[in-house]
Amino acid sequence: MKIDVDPFGPSPKSGDDPRLTKVGKFLREYSLDELPQLFNVLKGDMSIVGPRPLYASQAAEWNQRQKKRLLVKPGLTGLAQISGRGELTREEKLELDVKYVETATILTDIKIILTTVAQVFQRKSIYEKRYSKTELTRGDDNKLSS
Repeated sequence: MKIDVDPFGPSPKSGDDPRLTKVGKFLREYSLDELPQLFNVLKGDMSIVGPRPLYASQAAEWNQRQKKRLLVKPGLTGLAQISGRGELTREEKLELDVKYVETATILTDIKIILTTVAQVFQRKSIYEKRYSKTELTRGDDNKLSS
């Protein structure tokens, strides 16, 4: 992304987002922007498969069942990423993350890894369509429903 953007701002909605550099757009579209997280996997802070890392402040909004998401290490890819990625809202991703924690097996992990590789080559659902179920529109005005 360009230097003068808010690093905690909304995710780009498309490759035409003016905040993206040409290199950034290429890295994003081929999911190469995730590769530096391999260092976290090698350090043992992350796993290959698991819920994607989030801000710690988001956990304050979760109920007890949703907090199960925190029982496993965050991962480079997960059930939410192969189930819709940018097409899913944060609530849908959270539900899939909890489902993964409740039902994880080595076969599930293998399926997630293989599906992730296939989706990276397809460049499928890279950009978020809608962040939250409560969001009406996402753009310059960031209108949210009440």
